[in-house]
Amino acid sequence: MAKSSLVGHRSLTGIPLRSAVMGAVIAGLAINANTVFAADTKRLEEVLVSARKKTESLQDTPISLTVFSEERLAVEGISGLKDIASKVPGLTIEPFPINGGSLRIYIRGIGIGDIQVTQDTPVALYIDGAYIARSSGTSMDVAELARIEILRGPQGTLYGRNTTGGAINLITRRPNTDALEFSQILSIGDRALFRSKTSLNLPVTDTLALKFAYLAESRDGFVDNTGPGGDFGDRDIQGARFDLGWDISDRIRLDYSYDRSELEFYNYMFQAVTPPDPNGNKGQSNAIKQSAQARSRFSNRRLSSMATTSPLEASNSDVEGHLLVLSADTDIGEFKYIGSYRELKDASYTDLGGGLGSTEYRLDTNVYSGPAAQMATGGDTPLVRPEIRQHQSSHELQFSDVVEDWGIEYILGAYYFEESAVEDNSPFHLQLTAPIDGFEDAHIVNLLSQKYNVENQALAVFGQITWTPKILDESLHFTVGARHSRDRRYALKNQRDEVFIEYSPISGVPLVLPLAELAQNPVLGPVLGPVFVEAGLPGDRRFDNVSGSRRFKDDSFSFLTEFEFSDDINVYGKVVEAYKSGGFNTRDPQLDGNQGAASDGIDYGVGFADGFGEEKARTVEVGVKSEWLNGRIRVNADVYNTKFNDMQMNFILNGTIADTKVLNAGKASMSGFEFDAMALIGDDLTVTMEYAYLDAEITEVIDSFGNDVTQRYAFSAAPVNSYTASADWVVWRGVSAALNLNINTSYMDERLGGGDVQNAYTILRPYQLWNARLSLDDIEFARGKLSVSLWGKNLLDKEYETYAIDNLPHADRAVLWGDPLSYGLDLAYRY
Repeated sequence: MAKSSLVGHRSLTGIPLRSAVMGAVIAGLAINANTVFAADTKRLEEVLVSARKKTESLQDTPISLTVFSEERLAVEGISGLKDIASKVPGLTIEPFPINGGSLRIYIRGIGIGDIQVTQDTPVALYIDGAYIARSSGTSMDVAELARIEILRGPQGTLYGRNTTGGAINLITRRPNTDALEFSQILSIGDRALFRSKTSLNLPVTDTLALKFAYLAESRDGFVDNTGPGGDFGDRDIQGARFDLGWDISDRIRLDYSYDRSELEFYNYMFQAVTPPDPNGNKGQSNAIKQSAQARSRFSNRRLSSMATTSPLEASNSDVEGHLLVLSADTDIGEFKYIGSYRELKDASYTDLGGGLGSTEYRLDTNVYSGPAAQMATGGDTPLVRPEIRQHQSSHELQFSDVVEDWGIEYILGAYYFEESAVEDNSPFHLQLTAPIDGFEDAHIVNLLSQKYNVENQALAVFGQITWTPKILDESLHFTVGARHSRDRRYALKNQRDEVFIEYSPISGVPLVLPLAELAQNPVLGPVLGPVFVEAGLPGDRRFDNVSGSRRFKDDSFSFLTEFEFSDDINVYGKVVEAYKSGGFNTRDPQLDGNQGAASDGIDYGVGFADGFGEEKARTVEVGVKSEWLNGRIRVNADVYNTKFNDMQMNFILNGTIADTKVLNAGKASMSGFEFDAMALIGDDLTVTMEYAYLDAEITEVIDSFGNDVTQRYAFSAAPVNSYTASADWVVWRGVSAALNLNINTSYMDERLGGGDVQNAYTILRPYQLWNARLSLDDIEFARGKLSVSLWGKNLLDKEYETYAIDNLPHADRAVLWGDPLSYGLDLAYRY
């Protein structure tokens, strides 16, 4: 397949050279397939998945699905979710911009760019069948993964709420009683990389086995901090996991796991690229944009160093979890119970300053000792690291059976989830200070305190039934699914947000006063008052125990038809619905819809207490799963159209730093085509290619005045074209060892990088990355197997952006960069 590099939404032309070459190679292989494959009966390995809550072949699963099997995980050096960031077309996984311990996950352009305890992501994450509400932490790196499954598109029947974009399953290797197993993996690399992962499987009896795992990892970032504190991007991980597997009887199985992980990291600083437009209006930042620009560092290339003013503090994520799975195979069917409890504590410190270490221009939450602090608190304001504390529990009961005489297979289930969380950004502390343009002896100081409390509950009942009529050699299947969901959400907001003016004349006593009193001041009012007339700065913004409570309910359905043309070709068509719960936006500057215009001058008719409603997605999809030439070529493809009603749009208000609105913005539509192919060439070479085309559009947005403002909105993280390609080659086979080479590339098209409002300053450029791994495997050593691997990522040292914003006072465009060239050595021993 030809791949396209687009600027905007062009047609499928302008194919990049490397893409065209790769496509030509695969096309040539297909043309000469009869010659290449005729001499051998070896076929591609079967891939098993559990995407439909049962174990079945990937080729029998009517879902647009990418699977990383255990073998593929090992070949490509994948140990957790973050490692597949550029390996799946249509999937975007990136660290959250101001919290490197959390992930932003988008599938088919659907995701969420903000992390709040009052909002849910539309891509659901599951570990061994248990829903994970928050993506912080690294517990998935501790476990030995058996596979990763990425389910594209709405999955509302079996997976429930918050799957309008899709779902990701992480399935771990369970303890087994077959034999004592031990593995030790050591990794070293550039930027002081050190990683050690230890795993021990211990059979206790013929029916009971235990498993222990421990992970330690440290690595430096790729941007030095020449100011005080830690270096940007440095991280240190410690994690442990315990698993128990017990075959209580021939029919009853119990699995239990406990995991704990601790992550310490230093967030990156946004790098300024484009200075503010002198004639532009930056809203709340307009009065300080020139002075902020003068104290900032700019470059359109990736910088190797930047500087903070205050010490760059460490951020931390601590995660602890329990999981219990009980399965019973009875005479009337199979019962399964999945129970989970998790706790999260996440504290994140970020410096959004200009990178020159200016003492006068600061955008951080560290200690502040100026006159405004003395007036507001009677002393210095403290260091604050915004913190999230969350705990969740869930229970799911499933019953499934097969009635062969009637050609029926079904699953029924019930689900309950509850969550309690606090987002704590208190006490009163610094958020911003900067000189006022044209008045170098006058400074603006913004002090802030925020605290939000959340209580959420959800319950659901669901069922899915498949009927195979006794006709056409039982090659026709009909499936119907339904899910009824109910949600209750409660949020409490406390906030104090004040702006002060500090005036320090060359002679005389320094003066400080709240911005709300500026106009009445006889000294500063006539001079500075006109500067802030149109700035929209909150002189004194307060939320005192402002609460909101909302309930939601939904019925989602799915309809599916499959037809097996042969054992190797399966086509399907389906209609699937999904629902994403509504919630509350903690960054909304208005108490409620009666307050009038927001900080960007627009009256949206809603505020924090009103919250926002649920969104609904419906997808129509047609696909094919096929194998050719005796299973040596695998080709899967699908086309789809998804319609969204009342879609939740999360965007930053123009001219503000942190004010946002979440609106059920109207209607949206996306259509796409997805294709993946795998070919086994001879005995020693496997070539894989995946491609995704996406045409996503916000089709209707009507504001609170009845105006059509659709042109303002667009999907973020929605590249028109994306693809991956890889080649796995057994270079040499010996009696007790083999040399394996993996080369892979990924391409990501141009996309909007920050927020859901169309803005040229936040567009991310297209990029292509190349990676390679050379491994000497299966070396007999100490009664086990030894592997040595050399690897490199981003081999061409491509400079590419992962996020862009336009709302910093000192820049109309500021970006975060992706990882540069990295390389290392893995040493693995398995017994």
